[in-house]
Amino acid sequence: MKMNRPIRSIAIVGGGTAGWLAAAVIAAYHKTAITQDKTLSITLVESSDIPTVGVGEGTWPTMKNTLKDIGLKESELFAHCNAVFKQGGKFVEWVKGDGDFYYHPFTVPLGYGRIDLAPYIDDIEQYAVESNFQHHVCEAGLAPRTIAEAEYSGQCNYAYHLDAGAFAELLKNHSKNTLGVQHKIGTVATVSKNDDGNISAVLLDDGSSINADLFIDCTGFKSLLLGETLGVPFKHADKYLFNDSALAIQVPYANPSDPIASHTIATAQNAGWIWDIGLTHRRGVGHVYSSQFLSDDEAESNLRKYLGNAGVDKYVRKISFQSGHREIFWKNNCVAIGMAAGFVEPLEATAIMLIEISSRFVAENLPPDAAVMPTIAKRFNQQLQYKWGRIIDFLKLHYMLTQRPEPYWQAHTQIESIPESLKEDLQVWGYRGPTQADFESAIELFPAASYQYVLYGMGFKPNFDKQQHLYKDQQQAEMIIQRNQKITHQMLQQLPSHRDYIEQWLAANQQ
Repeated sequence: MKMNRPIRSIAIVGGGTAGWLAAAVIAAYHKTAITQDKTLSITLVESSDIPTVGVGEGTWPTMKNTLKDIGLKESELFAHCNAVFKQGGKFVEWVKGDGDFYYHPFTVPLGYGRIDLAPYIDDIEQYAVESNFQHHVCEAGLAPRTIAEAEYSGQCNYAYHLDAGAFAELLKNHSKNTLGVQHKIGTVATVSKNDDGNISAVLLDDGSSINADLFIDCTGFKSLLLGETLGVPFKHADKYLFNDSALAIQVPYANPSDPIASHTIATAQNAGWIWDIGLTHRRGVGHVYSSQFLSDDEAESNLRKYLGNAGVDKYVRKISFQSGHREIFWKNNCVAIGMAAGFVEPLEATAIMLIEISSRFVAENLPPDAAVMPTIAKRFNQQLQYKWGRIIDFLKLHYMLTQRPEPYWQAHTQIESIPESLKEDLQVWGYRGPTQADFESAIELFPAASYQYVLYGMGFKPNFDKQQHLYKDQQQAEMIIQRNQKITHQMLQQLPSHRDYIEQWLAANQQ
């Protein structure tokens, strides 16, 4: 590629959530250039015979802004994708395995940024309850807002659970019909490179080819462009995160009017955990585990025991994966987004959030010509390497503080399985807990509040006594805790049930 050549065409290879979300985000940002000026084109090519993984049914609250930015109504998402609200995660039996649970709610603690309530709470495992009303909202099965409040609003922060296949279809139609993205069905046969190592074209099995100035690899685990063609190595994270297998199943509700959980339920097992995600018409349930500690048959037994009669005669799908990521994510004129860049177990919907963040970076930093691309690629790689490090640290935090006795869980507590960066954080948090100052990136995937919820929920209490002189705000803390109790009472009185809200809201939007 000549260094002064303008960037006029983008080819996205692979569909699914990664491909179509990337297409929508980039096309929405450059809509005028695509639909009016005709100075930029985006073509997405996907094979009709490659199924999506289809278990990425949870999102992060960042999705609200992403949907607004690409021009989709929230009601469209719910109507087309059987979507529901996700207000956080409930972690069942991750600490002791005796019925314990804690929440990671999506709403930050009251007083966040001004005062950390942790030093003033005797039972640290009750941190989310004392500092936040969302624990009770989720336990009561309530929606995050009233029917009178507008789309994308509400006092409770939230994300979504959705049908991943339907979501990709919604994004596809919106990208093609509204944002000017071109769509090509075809399977890539070969990838052609120039002498300088840049990708020049993808050749399809029907004999046609797609040329572009920038290629986006959304080919999933295969990583056809970045991994196979450009030879970027895979950096394994199995030293820290042991899971490499998952069983997924879809089950109907016993009754169509059954309550819908407004949070992801993650229930620990002897060598892994089970996710339970409710949609309007069914639940998506799966068991993620380590094949080193659990056989497929044992995992399926755990899953069917968890489901009871709901799982009888339902097909269970096996997914094998490697935890980790590519050493770099943008090489030459190719950037990988989604599972082509990396994958970790489906905890807290990190995969879709990374698709959003990566796509937004490409959209906002798309260079006018090839001369700037090496600098953009360097910055992208630096940011993504930092973010992947943070993801691995945050996921590991959910495991390493456990008191469960099983070999799988005890292996997670071994010092050699903890990343050095997390060890450093824990050394500091041992006397003051996580604060916003601990996170250096302008766009953190997980704020300090997320670490507080997990750390304290797992029973880790810093030794605040070492700097007792810093904690003289007992009266203010008590006022905030009392205010939280008042808000909680109001929420429980005012908010409708999750299912009732969705049905009423969608009915009103159809009129």
